[in-house]
Amino acid sequence: MDELEARAQRQLDGLRDFEEKLRAISVRATSSDGLVTAEVDAKGALVDLRLEHGANELGAGRLADQIVTTAALAAQKAYAKVAAVTEEFNESFGDLLAARPAGD
Repeated sequence: MDELEARAQRQLDGLRDFEEKLRAISVRATSSDGLVTAEVDAKGALVDLRLEHGANELGAGRLADQIVTTAALAAQKAYAKVAAVTEEFNESFGDLLAARPAGD
């Protein structure tokens, strides 16, 4: 029974670690001209936007496009990190699930 409880605890710890790693994902991207910097979380939601001096000189349409493009780039990078963390979790959690306590 102790071995079963220990296995369950390891699985729970693995889930908690996975959740923490996902929560910690934050990605920042900057436009090629350096005027726009966007930061997103693991879901791709914009959490910070910085416009450098001169960004307003782009005009509303170009500035809007640059913000969207930069935020989308940050989101792509965040999704790649989420995929890597998820793959790592799937491999390690699969190993935990496959491990059978003695006597099974």
